[in-house]
Amino acid sequence: MSVAVAVTDSPEGRKALESAVAEAQSRSTGLLLINLTLHDFDDEEVPAGLEITVINRSGRGDRDPVTAVIDEIDEHPEVDRLVLGVRGRSRVGKAVLGSVAQRLILRSPVPVLAVRTDRTRL
Repeated sequence: MSVAVAVTDSPEGRKALESAVAEAQSRSTGLLLINLTLHDFDDEEVPAGLEITVINRSGRGDRDPVTAVIDEIDEHPEVDRLVLGVRGRSRVGKAVLGSVAQRLILRSPVPVLAVRTDRTRL
């Protein structure tokens, strides 16, 4: 059993990482960190005290991040939960633009824990 987290360069990505660490610790499992940022994670950014596998983005720069995350989950059958950071969007934003988080929630082969960065009502 393991927890996967998709981390982006955003407050939502940082909240997802924080929540995934807590989830992995509470379940006494490992953590698969899927790095969707534009830089490699270094030792200072990765929390200590957990068994963590970091998957830094590789391959084509235009690769769809949703496909990248789904591919990594498929390659790691021990993953049984995906943690994502989400934020509220306007009604127009929801209707016109599809988000990576929304697409992952709909396509993930494992249950998804979606965490918000704020407490405001949508």
